[in-house]
Amino acid sequence: MKLRLVISAALCRHSASLLSHSFNSLLFRLPACPPSRHFVVTSTMPAPQGINGVFDFRKITPEDIEKQTDALIAKQRSAYNSVGSLPLTRVTYENVIKQLADLMTERSTQGSPLDFPQHAAVDKAVREASSKAEQKLEEFDVEMSMRKDIFDRVVGFKDSVGIDGLTTEQKRLVEKLILHGKRNGLHLSEEIQQEVKKIKKRMSELSIKFQRNLNEDNTKLFFTHEELAGMPEDFIDELTQGEEGKLEVTMKYPHLFPITKKCHVPNTRRLMVTASQSKCMEENTPILEELISLRQKQAELLGYKNHAHYVLEERMAKNPENVDHFLTNLSEKLQPLWEDEKVVMLKFKKEECEKYNYEFNGQLDFWDLRYYMNQVEEKMYAVDQNEVRQYFPLEKVTSGLFDIYQTLLGLQFTQVTDADTWHDDVKLYRVTDAQSGENLGYFFLDLYPRDGKFGHAAIFPLQPSCVGADGSRQVAVCAMMCNFTKPTKDKPALLDHSEVESYFHEFGHVMHHICSHATFAMFAGTHVERDFLEAPSQMLENWVWEKEPLTLMSGHYETSKTLPDEIVDKLAKSRKANAGGFNLRQIILGTFDQTIHTRGEADTKALFTQTYKDIMGIEPIPNTNMPANFGHLAGGYDAQYYGYLWSEVFSMDMYESCFKKQGILNPEIGAKYRQSILQPGGSKDAHDLLRDFLGRDPTPDAFLRSKGLQP
Repeated sequence: MKLRLVISAALCRHSASLLSHSFNSLLFRLPACPPSRHFVVTSTMPAPQGINGVFDFRKITPEDIEKQTDALIAKQRSAYNSVGSLPLTRVTYENVIKQLADLMTERSTQGSPLDFPQHAAVDKAVREASSKAEQKLEEFDVEMSMRKDIFDRVVGFKDSVGIDGLTTEQKRLVEKLILHGKRNGLHLSEEIQQEVKKIKKRMSELSIKFQRNLNEDNTKLFFTHEELAGMPEDFIDELTQGEEGKLEVTMKYPHLFPITKKCHVPNTRRLMVTASQSKCMEENTPILEELISLRQKQAELLGYKNHAHYVLEERMAKNPENVDHFLTNLSEKLQPLWEDEKVVMLKFKKEECEKYNYEFNGQLDFWDLRYYMNQVEEKMYAVDQNEVRQYFPLEKVTSGLFDIYQTLLGLQFTQVTDADTWHDDVKLYRVTDAQSGENLGYFFLDLYPRDGKFGHAAIFPLQPSCVGADGSRQVAVCAMMCNFTKPTKDKPALLDHSEVESYFHEFGHVMHHICSHATFAMFAGTHVERDFLEAPSQMLENWVWEKEPLTLMSGHYETSKTLPDEIVDKLAKSRKANAGGFNLRQIILGTFDQTIHTRGEADTKALFTQTYKDIMGIEPIPNTNMPANFGHLAGGYDAQYYGYLWSEVFSMDMYESCFKKQGILNPEIGAKYRQSILQPGGSKDAHDLLRDFLGRDPTPDAFLRSKGLQP
């Protein structure tokens, strides 16, 4: 199963997400010297060394995917059978623990070319075959995760041979295997085990269907020029003529965000937000509500009060009570900020209604939020995002971003030309250590929207960095999927500042995956506690608010001039703009997520509406249901959305106490960060990673200051 950490970007500052294998083929289900600046080598490498899968999906057929899926399952089943049939008197580290670790690596590495195409392939038949492959693989994974014979061999190894002679990471692997076996109920009765297995298979099927519905959604609306009043000319020029000469608009980010931020016409914004909040509502609402019920049933079978208790047992937060305290306390602190922000937004709304002769209803409507937040930035901080984006052509942003990450982390990126990829827009890069020249891995960049493609921003780990069966290190491979506006014949792709922030954040996940140096696939890259997962990338968002990085990443698309100091200053001052409203919406999502997974059942539409009204005093649009397109809830982030705010406590502490004080482009601090935070992956507890880097336990002071609050 994949961990689909997809922020609802319709509600968040950026679409920060990461999709990573949780290795369901595990026995038990889981979860220096800087390079020269502005330097990305280009090389021709027809067969990049270390990439073990084929990722040109234009060269494969649905039949290929089906055959390879069946072959992988058969091969893995045979190996599991060998482990499960071992006499308990003959179990060793090599024939049980190492064998299982090697199976995890094989499943992840060989499974990615089969289940990833559903999110990226151009051919719909290939996408459908890939989705079916994922269903087969996950059903197999569930079956293997529930094998008591293998669980007994792991327990037997620990009891008879012991773990005293193992390395720290080997011990951690054994303990995790046993823990997750128990969390699957393998120490319980056969009847309970069979019921849990049945539930897991059904949940897997529903989760895949939920995401497939979102990927294939192609909702479109049509507007006249007048109905798009306020939109920049270059935006209008890029739209396609549709029905009766009207302009065609999709729900993809390059259309949705600009219109809901800039269009003066309230009804147009209302229609856009309504369509976005209604996406896949009929199909996905019953799926989500069945998932909620199944999760509760599984938790009770396994001896837990509810699904949230079950999930949080392994997270930094430990239990729902701690999460509730965190969210409630933060909400109370933010409410005064939000009340002040509402006064300003209502003032702007009244003025605008008078200007354009619209009726003023005396309240903020759901479709007003993004628009008037943007008005606050423009009017109170003089930040014109349309002007700002002229300085951020995608190619320049990419060049500067690469330079910053190479300098900070001691890396070198090399573009691989003529590489086999799934679309002509996709580029492949190799990452090496700048000092030793060691090949660390590869990343694909797939940055533009297209029909059938994954619709958010996400990182897909395709191959973990770990030690393979032969004892050699396997390099990391991942794909970064975004949906930025495509270039035209007259103008390059231009990013607004929030998209630059999102790009920087997502690329932080790429680096986490590539720089990992764990021994086992179970602990590779981003396989850390879920409520710590976002911290490394969130910390790196701070760079896009600082002058030197912004200078490196900016260059006006016509004049090549860097972002002027006065705009940099305005951006920096605007960072805390709308802090109350923005963070309360995050709290709404976290609270909704916790509520459905502590109650165990929900009318999601009614509950989401009530939660929004209780926390922000605004009612969502009637007959919509945003949770039906909230990918986290069906993609491995259930009962864990709070983690985005929770992990900010750590990200801001790392930034303020280390990088801000000692230099945001200081390669020595960057090397320490790479060594202490990125390289271990999940081979150590997150608390220990933070202590290693900070030299102390983390504190929330920097986090609170970043929200405009007093510690």
